[in-house]
Amino acid sequence: MNSIHKQSKIYIAGHRGMVGSAVWRALEADGYTNLIGKTSSELDLRNQDAVSEFIASEHPNVIIDAAARVGGILANSEFPYQFLMENLQIQNNLIDTAHKQNVEKFIFLGSSCIYPKLAPQPLKEDCLLTDSLEPTNEWYAIAKITGVKACEAIRKQYNKDFVSLMPTNLYGSFDNFDLNTSHVLPAMLRKFHEAKENGNTPVTLWGSGTPMREFLYVDDMAQAVVFAVNNKLPEHLYNVGTGTDVTIKELAETIQNVIGHQGDIIWDSEKPDGTPRKLMDVSKLKGAGWKYEIELLQGIKKTYAWFLEHHASLKQVKLSK
Repeated sequence: MNSIHKQSKIYIAGHRGMVGSAVWRALEADGYTNLIGKTSSELDLRNQDAVSEFIASEHPNVIIDAAARVGGILANSEFPYQFLMENLQIQNNLIDTAHKQNVEKFIFLGSSCIYPKLAPQPLKEDCLLTDSLEPTNEWYAIAKITGVKACEAIRKQYNKDFVSLMPTNLYGSFDNFDLNTSHVLPAMLRKFHEAKENGNTPVTLWGSGTPMREFLYVDDMAQAVVFAVNNKLPEHLYNVGTGTDVTIKELAETIQNVIGHQGDIIWDSEKPDGTPRKLMDVSKLKGAGWKYEIELLQGIKKTYAWFLEHHASLKQVKLSK
């Protein structure tokens, strides 16, 4: 039986990020009244002693790990050490402290990039570690695989409710729209918006446009986390997605139409495509009782509306080697 109730204390690591803030909103909407979060300036999750002291003082019933260093192909290729080490530090400190201090439930959030580059489609949970990773994001993927296996090991050895949710490509409110560090959908949205503002100038996009990608609106991901909080899931690893995908070219044309950009799209085939396809098999979580609600076109419209409201204050992220 699930022992969590509406007054249970829930700590959301990364509560200011796109995923963490969506999870916070979704839990509040579901009636949870005892949510806690700390900014990175208040609590450095890379610091083991600080994490241990914080969890010991707060005694949360649930920890949701939505904290990570994230970015697209460019950021991963330029900062491999930070993407590997900082993600290992963050998740290992949270997982180990949660175990040692007997936190009732731990929900670890990762990414579909944990699966092999050429794994059979759609990606099933049991294809993990069956082949080599996509080189353009292997550093982040290796860290996240370690987190999945750590939660599995704790579950196996100590029978604790530690579960991993692996979402497909996420987008939505509070996304990162920095052109140097963002993922494909928000980067496209910003590029088309700025090109429209500059007189419908051409938009140059990376690759050939032929790879296929699956996209999940972040509020749907948040509902999957709420589902995991409300239920004691029987297995350690679940994919979270829509089970449908589009080509990057189709994505670009959809975003272009939503924004109203009238210029040309130029595909720079000298730039890498990344993984040819990354479609998730979401039958396991669907069988447990969860399903997405927001279709891609609706989600892009929601995201663009949020962008228009906030883009003047969006900052360019600076990374240091």
